[in-house]
Amino acid sequence: MTRPVAPPAAWLKPLFAGTIFSSAFLLFLVQPLIAKQILPWFGGSAAVWTLCMVFFQVLLLAGYAYADLVTRKLPPRAQPVLHIGLLACSLLLMPIVTDPRWKPTGAEDPTLWILGLLLATIGLPYFLLSTTGPLVQSWVARTPWGAQVYRFFALSNLASLASLLSYPVLIEPRLRLVDQAHGWSWAYGVFALLCAGTALAVARMPRRRLPRPCRPRAATRLRAGRSWRCGWRCLRWARGCCWP
Repeated sequence: MTRPVAPPAAWLKPLFAGTIFSSAFLLFLVQPLIAKQILPWFGGSAAVWTLCMVFFQVLLLAGYAYADLVTRKLPPRAQPVLHIGLLACSLLLMPIVTDPRWKPTGAEDPTLWILGLLLATIGLPYFLLSTTGPLVQSWVARTPWGAQVYRFFALSNLASLASLLSYPVLIEPRLRLVDQAHGWSWAYGVFALLCAGTALAVARMPRRRLPRPCRPRAATRLRAGRSWRCGWRCLRWARGCCWP
């Protein structure tokens, strides 16, 4: 006789939602913040902006790859342990204020100098922020309310939009650049606590087996194949009439 699984606590949903919202908000907020800090040192040319954009896009893809590998290769109990360890290491980089030692003297290669500055200042925190959305959503999928995972995906998109709109309207006109950096760093500390709490909650929850995708019946597949062939023939006929 199997023991009934207790329903998850009511505070788990707000915890997951707060983690996903804060990660997406901080993720899109840090890009203009860091770029504005290094502009006086390297200039505001298109090369500087392009290099910053490429750096953030590469880290974003690396974060997605990390989330995919962790969820596929590591057992569910080991995933939170690894993520909490990386979160603790990322707190050592706070606050995200550029060190004057990275200021160029004119003899350095600006490309490598900018990449090194970005890695030393925001590399690991940005990497972990980019992993939070897909990783936490995969954890949500293992909960009894895993069918609502797309609501959390919509919440992350809402947080990204709110971040992009709030920086030029509310944050940049009212705060100095150094205050923005310190405020972001404190907010990242709150995010790290939320994410660690989410990871610990997931580690203590029983694993939920996801249902296998149902296969369509043979008759359904046959009708779908016939519809596809008929549609393809209609498209070819329309192309022959319009572009002989």
